[in-house]
Amino acid sequence: MRTETLSVVNKHGIHARTASKFASLAKSYTCQVQIGLTEDDLQNGKSIMGVLTVSAQRGSTIVVRTNGSKEAEAMEAIKTLIANRFDEPE
Repeated sequence: MRTETLSVVNKHGIHARTASKFASLAKSYTCQVQIGLTEDDLQNGKSIMGVLTVSAQRGSTIVVRTNGSKEAEAMEAIKTLIANRFDEPE
């Protein structure tokens, strides 16, 4: 199991388009992916609604947890997606 605390750096935070990108990326891995504002409220990272439930704005700190096969690769891909501002222009 891997758990990381990450900062949301894109201008509009997590919204429909970014939630879709996150969930699509998460679905491409067989491991479990969870996301939340704290470890106590983790949501299914493979569900657009689960990701949207987090309601993370720019500057928010989120918790991402991966568990299972290819968990390290999934975490690195998610960290890259967030660091690259979900490929949105600033």
